[in-house]
Amino acid sequence: MADEQKNGKYDRVLVVAAHPDDPEFGFGASVARLAGDGSDVYYVICSDGSQGGEDPTVPDAELTATRYAEQRAAAEVLGVRDVVFLGFRDGHLAPTVELRKAITREIRRFKPDLVMTHTPVRNLGIGIGASHPDHLAVGEATLGAVYPDARNPRAYPELLSEGLEAHKVKEVWLPGFEAADHFVDATGLVDKKIEAILRHQSQFNKPGMDMEGPRKWIHDRMRQAGEKAGFEYAEAFKKIETG
Repeated sequence: MADEQKNGKYDRVLVVAAHPDDPEFGFGASVARLAGDGSDVYYVICSDGSQGGEDPTVPDAELTATRYAEQRAAAEVLGVRDVVFLGFRDGHLAPTVELRKAITREIRRFKPDLVMTHTPVRNLGIGIGASHPDHLAVGEATLGAVYPDARNPRAYPELLSEGLEAHKVKEVWLPGFEAADHFVDATGLVDKKIEAILRHQSQFNKPGMDMEGPRKWIHDRMRQAGEKAGFEYAEAFKKIETG
C-alpha cells in the first residue's frame, strides 16, 4: 500500500463517518499512514454527536460543541487537513436522499480518490456497537453517493450551479469485519491511533470507565488483523473498486 501512495494513487482521501470518534476507532492508523505518506485526508462527520453522553442534563448544543472540538483535536493528531460537520441529528440518521445529497456535495468538493466509510450491513459475529443504526445508514448513503450520485452530472443538478462538477471515486474501503481483502500495515501507529482516540475525552469520562479495556481491545484486534497479512499490527478492510 505504501508504494501505491508514493506513486500518487491516493492524492486525496475522504473519511465519511456517522459520529465524532468513529474515524479514529475505525480508521485511525490508516489515516495516519495515508497522511504520513502524502495523501490529503479530510473528514465528513454526518451527525451532531448529541447522543454521545449519558447525562441527560447536559444540553445538546453543549455536548455537540464539545464533541466537535474533540474531533478536530483527534484529526490534528493524525494529520487530517480539514473536518466537515453535516450536523444531522445523532441517532436519527437514515440513508435518505437528503443525506446522500449532503455527502455527494462533499465528494464533489474534495474530489477524493479514496473514500473510507462504515459497512452498510449488520454483522452478527462481532460486538453490536459496530452495527449502530447510524453507521449502517451512513455506509449505505455514502455508497449511494459514490455510485451513482457523485459521478452523475444529472444527479442533484443544483450542485452544478455551486460549481461542483461530477466526480468519480476510484476506491471505497469498508471495515473488514468479514472477508477482508486489504490490509494496512499499522505497525508503529497503534499508539498514535490511541492518542487520537483519547482526544475524545467526553466518551471516557463516565462512571466505571477507563481506557485500559478499549486499549487492550484495540491492540488485540489490530494484532489479529496483522497476523492475517504478515504484519505485527494492521487495520483490515474490504476494498471496492468502482470500475
